[in-house]
Amino acid sequence: MIAAWILLFFFPACFSRHLHRLSSETSNLPPRCYPPEELSHDQLPLHLISVGARSARSLPAALVSSLEAGSLARARRHQRHHESRCSTLQLENVYEAEVRQRSLSPWKYRIDMDENRYPQKLAFAECLCKGCIDMKSGRETSSFNSILLHQRVLVLRRKPCALKGGAEVTPGAFTFETEYINVPVGCTCALPRSS
Repeated sequence: MIAAWILLFFFPACFSRHLHRLSSETSNLPPRCYPPEELSHDQLPLHLISVGARSARSLPAALVSSLEAGSLARARRHQRHHESRCSTLQLENVYEAEVRQRSLSPWKYRIDMDENRYPQKLAFAECLCKGCIDMKSGRETSSFNSILLHQRVLVLRRKPCALKGGAEVTPGAFTFETEYINVPVGCTCALPRSS
């Protein structure tokens, strides 16, 4: 019975210390440097594909294809882009519109491109109003502020590196490092910080 209690309490403590030591040892290892002939410009190393897939499923990455398709459709119809300014709220259009359009703090998306990041394209929200839409008048009011809402997204950052531990960067060689970035995903209304 005493042996069971010892195993129950002592083993998990030892095991967790061992795992912590292993993780700290591996985090001190330098990231692998890939020669230019090993991977093409937009390809991920096999051992990083799961991280890349998780990043690609995030909201800012998933929106890119629909935004690109929408901008192509607008270009074909030669329509003006109506989402460039704060507009008045029109109740007859509210029920068919997306959340970002019927919000009291409406926003639009733009595609942010970074060739050294995976995913390279992410949808970034931009508030259309400085203030918020008043429910009674349907017009912008400065009683509230439109502020961005952010989501932390895990991305892979491509960086130049030196092969074989050299001091100078090898032309065309690169490594990947994980990084969390704050991506604006929408807007909301808030009281101003000062009156």
